[in-house]
Amino acid sequence: MNPSPEDSPKKLNDEFSNDVPVNQELKVSEMELAQALAEVELKLAAIKERYSQVQYYHKRKAELQYHLEEVRLEVRRQKTHKLREELQQIQTELEIIELNLESSLFGWNSIKTPFWQAVRFGGLGIVIGWLLKSCFG
Repeated sequence: MNPSPEDSPKKLNDEFSNDVPVNQELKVSEMELAQALAEVELKLAAIKERYSQVQYYHKRKAELQYHLEEVRLEVRRQKTHKLREELQQIQTELEIIELNLESSLFGWNSIKTPFWQAVRFGGLGIVIGWLLKSCFG
């Protein structure tokens, strides 16, 4: 049986009548894509900001270490109270910079996913263990 020419346009119209939901789905996926891109841009801006902070801390650390050596040499020559205070301030600032640099490596965001995966799968393992023990133990 050959399809009649009248059946073909009807089949084509039926096929194209499903395009309206497809277009709506495309609009929704475009909106989701736009939202995802906006989130990525925000995260990238945050990363760039943090990177510039880390660069600043490294530069400041190098400056302070150089200044620290100068002050130490001066303290050895002249043991004044003012130089000792300056030495203490420099050491304190260096410790703060070290903490800031370490926090750039280990933040909640970097360990959040592995932490929750460990909680989820660890908890699942405990539940499975209890079930096995109650069934076979």
